[in-house]
Amino acid sequence: MERHTYQTGIIGNCSFIAHINLNTNVDWLCWPRMDSTFTFGGLLDTKKGGEFSLLPDDHYTSHQYYLENTNVLCTEVTTAEGSYRITDFAPRFYQYERFFKPLMMIRKVEPIDGSPRIRVKCKPVCDYGARFLHPLRGSSHIEFTGCEAGIRLTTDIPISYIIDEELFVLNDTRYLLLTYGLPLEAPLQSTAERFLRETTLYWRSWIKQSSIANYFQPFVIRSALALKIHQYEDTGAIIAASTTSLPEFPDSGRNWDYRYCWMRDSYYILTALNHIGHFEEMERYFGYITDISFSGDFRYQPLYGITGKKDLIENILPHLSGYMGNQPVRIGNQAYEHIQNDIYGQVLISMLPLYTDHRFIFSERKDSDRWINLLLKKIERTIDEKDAGIWEFRNMANIHCYTNLFQWAGCSAAEKMARTIQNDDLVKKAVALKERAAAHIESCYDPELKAYTNAAGSKYLDASTLQLIMMNYLDPSSQRARDHLEALEKELKTDDGLFYRYLHSDDFGKPKTTFLVCAFWYVEALACVGRLEDAQREFEKILQFSNHLLLFSEDVESGTGSQWGNFPQAYSHVGLMNAAYRISMKLDLPIFI
Repeated sequence: MERHTYQTGIIGNCSFIAHINLNTNVDWLCWPRMDSTFTFGGLLDTKKGGEFSLLPDDHYTSHQYYLENTNVLCTEVTTAEGSYRITDFAPRFYQYERFFKPLMMIRKVEPIDGSPRIRVKCKPVCDYGARFLHPLRGSSHIEFTGCEAGIRLTTDIPISYIIDEELFVLNDTRYLLLTYGLPLEAPLQSTAERFLRETTLYWRSWIKQSSIANYFQPFVIRSALALKIHQYEDTGAIIAASTTSLPEFPDSGRNWDYRYCWMRDSYYILTALNHIGHFEEMERYFGYITDISFSGDFRYQPLYGITGKKDLIENILPHLSGYMGNQPVRIGNQAYEHIQNDIYGQVLISMLPLYTDHRFIFSERKDSDRWINLLLKKIERTIDEKDAGIWEFRNMANIHCYTNLFQWAGCSAAEKMARTIQNDDLVKKAVALKERAAAHIESCYDPELKAYTNAAGSKYLDASTLQLIMMNYLDPSSQRARDHLEALEKELKTDDGLFYRYLHSDDFGKPKTTFLVCAFWYVEALACVGRLEDAQREFEKILQFSNHLLLFSEDVESGTGSQWGNFPQAYSHVGLMNAAYRISMKLDLPIFI
């Protein structure tokens, strides 16, 4: 069976993310926000999703690459008549004491060889493909109307060629600049070139300021760059993925909208970025979390909109055919209604460096006592509850081992924070709750299996319990940790180094693909227990499951190595970065700063 991979790269500037296909089309772009309707959505419907392509009429081949250490993407196309390069980017750089990150996408098209003839098609849509926008011709631009704000294409290509979709010879460098809302009011060529220089410099400087060990550096760098643009900088929220409804495997019905901020995912993302020395994302996220924390709600939702929106009502869009015909296409996510009680602990852990790392000044954090107490109260009220767990079961509730592990870890973090701010009452409260969480974790231990199961009273094993070792609940040098790891790998590991989340049936039957981050967790656990050669071998195995640009999906099919699920998945790139970091620390490799 042929291996399926996603044929796109991504560009972005912390305001939006666009997917550029090997066929030059903008397959996905949501404006004005990452969770808005798509302006281009060919990923989910090739007819109703609109199009923005630059293609010849005859047969062609193409390949893609990033400008080194940037989020600037190049697509080179070769035809019988010649070849050309498209450089796509979203401007991002520092000016006027703030980051310039407009709703603007720039496409630079330049001939490489011969006299290629190309056709430009630009057909944006609105309301998730319910209607195409109406083009209005200008002297050097096309205004597309019919949505909530104008979209303008400014170009030095003859407007008639674009309106009529006529072929023309590309004999000089041309520019296409697409904007949402305010149009470009500046010279086209010089502005585009300046923005390209400044954006390239920004990304390369960002990487130079990163602390990355010399262990599969290209993979870590690409993952870091991908993760960075998944933060919606306006509020500090971090999205799980920029896409919706890419199926976990064909005809599964497991098609979810991931364009939201999962509290759990944010913890892992911030950890990965902290490992490479980037802290500004944490400080921005702290503001986002603080706004949610003080909203007065009894409990956290598992996920929120990127502006903190609570009601993410799930709807199905029947007019869209779906990715490769896979329906339903969903917007919104019903998981916002779930009870998932691990998230309070993860919020506490993700904020811990703000109180224990002396590069931060904890006195700058207002209401620290109140904020820590608030989180501990949320844990106290929910610590004995059954919940939907990390995998968001829709009709199954249990006392989950993973949930209580992160309540335990969150209370441990709260204890350290409370000692930093010298609040003895909070220290006592955190310690008492930590002991209660530990009792629930121990209720999941199965002496016959010599392993912790997914939930109290259950016989099912679950990859999420690898975290017992990585979070140091289990002493990594202990026999219990080694036994637990061996039981999990015996049941859930595949021959090609992948890892199932679990193998029991859930609300939609048995999962058929592996969850990629679990394989990276397995690598971390191997390193923790001292099986370092195994960790390195398994890590290298997993790297083969990227696409042509070192981008990873959510799910991978064992046997074929096919990519499925939303793409690229922040969780997967986090897993890679954290596993590489764990191995490099064990190998005592030098960190390049």
